[in-house]
Order: sequence, then structure tokens, then C-alpha cells
Amino acid sequence: MGDSRSWTAAPAAAERARSVQAAAWSCAITAEGGREEFVGAHTVTEDGRVLVSVPEDSALLATAIFAPRGEPSAVLEFADVAPVPVRHRIRARLWTAGSFTPEGDRLAFRPTRIVLRESSGAVVVGLDEFAAAAPDPLALAEAHLLTHLADCHADAVERLTRLVDPGSLHGAVRVQPLAVDRHGLTLRIERARTHGDVRLPFHTPADDVAQLTERMHVLLGQAAAAACPRALQRQRTDRDR
Repeated sequence: MGDSRSWTAAPAAAERARSVQAAAWSCAITAEGGREEFVGAHTVTEDGRVLVSVPEDSALLATAIFAPRGEPSAVLEFADVAPVPVRHRIRARLWTAGSFTPEGDRLAFRPTRIVLRESSGAVVVGLDEFAAAAPDPLALAEAHLLTHLADCHADAVERLTRLVDPGSLHGAVRVQPLAVDRHGLTLRIERARTHGDVRLPFHTPADDVAQLTERMHVLLGQAAAAACPRALQRQRTDRDR
């Protein structure tokens, strides 16, 4: 369910997919030998290949060695989990189908099909587009940034709701920061039985944490300005009574 405010500035699907892959600490791999969960065992190259360290007794290792050359041998699944406790914490899932080949003491995975699923639906990401894209520059810092915002600056989150259409806040019981990237901040508005997300775009992209700090200050300034007309209206109403 979405809520009112422009969703203009947002990462492209390929950039979003690369960000999910880069920030994930674990991945689930399904192959002929079954399904295995690997935690802290993979790294991602600049072109989007995944290198996985697997135990010698892993069924995945045998599958990769004996799979027919060039045929898809596995599906990798990455889950994008919101670092702040919210309802429905899985923000996106990324599936990549492809083949493994031994590379030194690791397995190298080359994708042949990539699918990204978010709340808005699923999209197939082109291989060339995926390889050319880069993860969001804030992807690896996002978890710390959001938890710090939620835990230490709840007042700032409350002020930012002044940028949200009042109708979207009707019945809200909690508002939490859900996501942040170089293009903007997303808030999760939770109601008794439903929830919605609102995007607050930055005036220009942020390429590092220092720039993000400046962008957040701009949003808070906009929130303060948005509150002024309401305060003036209340003053006029009180004066006219």
C-alpha cells in the first residue's frame, strides 16, 4: 500500500538490485543438491559476479563441478531486510539464476537471469544493465544510518512527517525510517492493520554520508517551513475567537 507524496527520485532497478546484493550478509543457494544457506561466505565483484566460499563436503560444490557446461546450475536468493523493526521487514528479494564454475578455492557465479521483487512488483533486470550498474554509495552504511535515526533522532522523524500529506497520516500509530539511498528517504507509516510507505526525495543525490547529512538538514528545513503556515493558521483562529 502506498501513501501520498512524489516517488520521483528513486534508484533504477539495476542499481537497486546491485545494492541488495552488495549489502546482503547471507544468500540462499538452490541447486540440484538441494538448498543451502551461506552466511558471510560470499563477496561480489565490480561486475556483479558472486564468489562463494563453500565447504568441501557441500553438495553445491559437486553440482558446480559436474553440471553441463553453460547450463544454469543454481539460483541465488538475496533478501533485503529493513534494519529498523517495522511490519513486513523484507523490503525486496533478488533472485539470480546462472551457473557456477570453480575459481581457485571458491565458486564463481555468473548470472543468466536476474529478477528483483519489491512491493511494487517484480522486474527482470537486464544482464548488461546489471553489470554496468553500481551499488548505491550508501548501501553499506544504510543499516547504521537508519538505526541511528530511529533510536537517537525520533524527534527528527516526527518533524519529517510534516512533509507528508495529512491524509496519509490518518490513523497512524507509528512512523519509522524504512530505507535511505542517495536519492531520498523512505518512511513507513504503520496503522492498526495496514501500513504505507512515503518517499521524501532529496533535492540532489548524496554520494556519501557527509552529503547525506546535508540533504537531511534540507528536508528538516523544509519540514519546519511546512509547519509555519499551520502555526499561523492556528494563531489566526485563536485571535478571531
